[in-house]
Amino acid sequence: MARKKALPRMALFLNHPECSAQCSVGMYEALYSSFDIEFFGKEDFNGRIFKSADIIAFPGGIGDSETFHKYIGDNKYYVQDAIARGVHYLGICMGAYWAGSHYFDIVEGFDVVQYIKRPRSGIKRSFATTVPVYWYAEQVDMFFYDGCTFLGSDKYYYPVARYKNSDPMAVIQNRIGLIGCHPESMKSWYTNDKMKLKWHEFYHHKLLLDFTKTLMEC
Repeated sequence: MARKKALPRMALFLNHPECSAQCSVGMYEALYSSFDIEFFGKEDFNGRIFKSADIIAFPGGIGDSETFHKYIGDNKYYVQDAIARGVHYLGICMGAYWAGSHYFDIVEGFDVVQYIKRPRSGIKRSFATTVPVYWYAEQVDMFFYDGCTFLGSDKYYYPVARYKNSDPMAVIQNRIGLIGCHPESMKSWYTNDKMKLKWHEFYHHKLLLDFTKTLMEC
C-alpha cells in the first residue's frame, strides 16, 4: 500500500485582536484540508516554529506600524531568514501589509499601500463591506476592510486578482503570496441585510485554497 503523502506544514499567526482570531479561523477553515496547520503567537517566534514550516501565514487584523513593532519587533528577522531559506509566505490584508518595506521587507520591486487612498478606488474610508474584484477573469464581490494594493510594475509579480480600478488585489512574487481582501471570510462576518446578499457560500475559500496551492508550486 502506498504511503499517504504528508501535507505541507503551515505556521499560522494568531494574536487576537491585532491578528484577528476570526481571520485566523477563517484561514484555517479554508486551508486545513490541504495543509497541516499549527497556530503560533508572539511568544513563539523562534527557530523551531519556522524550521518545521513549509509556509508562514499572517492573517488580517487591526494592527498598524506601532502594533507590528510592539508584537513583532526584532522577531522579523526570523521571518526574513525563513523566507531566505525557501519557506513560503502567505499574507492576507494586514498580513499582506506586513510584507512591505516598513515591516518584514520581503518583497522586491513594489510596495504595499492602502487601496482606499488610490485613484478611482470607489471606497474612501475604513469599514466592513464588499468590493468587486476580478479573480482571473471572474468577477466576484469579496469582503473588504481597509485592505491593501500593490504599487509597482506587474513585471515584479504575477497578478492573480485585481480591483475594479485595475489595481492588483492578489499577487504572487516567487514564494510570497499577498491578498488585499478577505477570501477567508465566514458567514458570521456578513452582518446586515445588504452584506448577507453577498455571502459567497464558501466559494471564496476555494479561491484562497487554489491561490495557496499555486503559491506552494513557486
